[in-house]
Amino acid sequence: MAKEKELTFEQAMEKLEDIVEKLEEGDVPLEEAISYYKEGMELSKLCHNKLKHVETQLTQVLTDDGQAVDFSINEEE
Repeated sequence: MAKEKELTFEQAMEKLEDIVEKLEEGDVPLEEAISYYKEGMELSKLCHNKLKHVETQLTQVLTDDGQAVDFSINEEE
């Protein structure tokens, strides 16, 4: 589903919310519900992957010489 790969996170979430609303209404024919479910799962995976990518970016910092290193905060107990 190459088309979904071009969506922003916000667009994918909006489409996912629309699908959930349609499925919650309960008056969708079975074949259509299955199609919506599959599309919803693909959108969910897309959103998850985008969030993981951002998380990876946010947990790395650049050193003075441009090297990316993991960033962590030692929490006090």
